Amino acid sequence: MSIEHKQMHEIPFSVLDLAPIVEGGTPADAFKNMIELAQHTEELDYNRYWMAEHHNMPFIASSATSVLIGHVAENTSRIRVGSGGIMLPNHAPLVIAEQFGTLESLYPGRIDLGLGRAPGTDQMTAQALRRGRRSDGQDFPQLLQELRAYFDPSLATSPTPIRAVPGQGLDIPIWLLGSSGFSAQLSGQLGLPFSFASHFSPNNTMAALDLYRRHFQPSETLEKPHAMLGLNVIAAETDEEAEYLATSLYQQFLNLIRNDEAPLQPPVENMDELWSPHEHAALQQQLGASIIGSKETVKQKLESFIEETKADEIMVTSQIYDHQKRLRSFEIVAEIVNGK
Repeated sequence: MSIEHKQMHEIPFSVLDLAPIVEGGTPADAFKNMIELAQHTEELDYNRYWMAEHHNMPFIASSATSVLIGHVAENTSRIRVGSGGIMLPNHAPLVIAEQFGTLESLYPGRIDLGLGRAPGTDQMTAQALRRGRRSDGQDFPQLLQELRAYFDPSLATSPTPIRAVPGQGLDIPIWLLGSSGFSAQLSGQLGLPFSFASHFSPNNTMAALDLYRRHFQPSETLEKPHAMLGLNVIAAETDEEAEYLATSLYQQFLNLIRNDEAPLQPPVENMDELWSPHEHAALQQQLGASIIGSKETVKQKLESFIEETKADEIMVTSQIYDHQKRLRSFEIVAEIVNGK
């Protein structure tokens, strides 16, 4: 299958918000910033605004993802709002069908349901979430089948008296999310849109895209593959300022490696004082696709990334400590995309 290469201005740009809790801040502050960012990016014509489900992480406030989707949708007017993603093995599919059926009923035509199979947390917290269900993610295809059948009973393998109200009969776009090949192949086989986590699994990007595109089967949902790639982008007025702002992202991943629970830290002048050469190398592996720099640098790197991956959509995430600098980063990306 030949893959069409689109120019940057031809593809949608979207937002992934981890609702960062910064050092000295609270979840309430994170939610206030979230609404400001959602309204700001809507004005800048970003396509979607997604939030991720994480648990037991003191630097991410979006654990009650469905609640926050409703909050963002209520405080915006046209940007699509959704999950990037709901970790389906953490939940009964019926509950997710009802929650997203409710959201779609409240905000028709604006809700996306992105689904992942990872726990979004550590194993002990996953057990607390899942209670008696011993899911390790391998039953994800069955959970997905059950969930899709609540929206469209014709997909059910056998008749059931259980209905999702609201939910049944609603057309809510379902995306599969992945950081490896499992969901790439599954979403291709089912003819669903696919979103890959290049922002923390860059080395698997091309292999996953190849799997998705090779296994893609046209469906009622999609005639051809649609691949959206998550990408860390930190844009500022100069390369030096962007690199400085990016040290908050580096510290976040460094704390994850060290199992050090901490909010998002302020930027620092010199990361070499904080990480060892081994840790530095590990972070380069995990964050290698990150695009950091001035408008000119970001434009050049974005063009190269899109040319290499043939992405159909880019989902930008920016873990920046200073909220005003974070707003400005998304503004710079929009200026690049619009040729300003």
